[in-house]
Amino acid sequence: MVYLPAHFEVTDKTLMHDLIRAVPLGMLVTVGSEGITANHVPFLLEPGDAQQETPDRLIGHVARNNAVWHDFDAGLGALVVFQSIDAYITPTWYETKRTTHEVVPTWNYAVVHVAGPLVIHDDVKWIRGQAGKLTRMMEANRDDPWKMADAPREYTEQMLQSIVGIEIPVRTMTGKFKASQNRPDADAEGAAAGLRESGDLADTLMAELIERSRGR
Repeated sequence: MVYLPAHFEVTDKTLMHDLIRAVPLGMLVTVGSEGITANHVPFLLEPGDAQQETPDRLIGHVARNNAVWHDFDAGLGALVVFQSIDAYITPTWYETKRTTHEVVPTWNYAVVHVAGPLVIHDDVKWIRGQAGKLTRMMEANRDDPWKMADAPREYTEQMLQSIVGIEIPVRTMTGKFKASQNRPDADAEGAAAGLRESGDLADTLMAELIERSRGR
């Protein structure tokens, strides 16, 4: 569960899917024999089919030496956290600072939490397919994209034997975009303007998210 005030909740599935595709490195959280574990895993999101009643799913892989694939509580399942842009918001940007001074700093961010059962695929054919799909997605915008076939076949087969596939059929997908929706318009506009002035790309993207969240 994540603390989720109504004004920060995202229900648009497309927005959540877009965030996952933009930042595919998720934090995979499970519970095993040594307690809570967190692993950072790049995931590929595959949308489900409503007509066939198949859920969205995340697919990825982990090192065979990583105990997560065989040491986890199947009854609890897994949580994957995808975090996008974030930014510190100083109260000096707020119009309210100049009127009541009743303001405090905060932090804006955009995250998506995905929960579901953890399914293991110790099958080289499945793993090859997943690795190939992920590679094609990540190489798509390159002028000279790398392909698995570029490496010697024996080397590729050796590498595939050293990883194990994982799949998470999505049971819940929760989006939280904290982008000054709880502030008066003048305060949100001030925050967006202040972020843009920094010249930092992440701050500029947060300014855009603040504006989009207010329909601008």
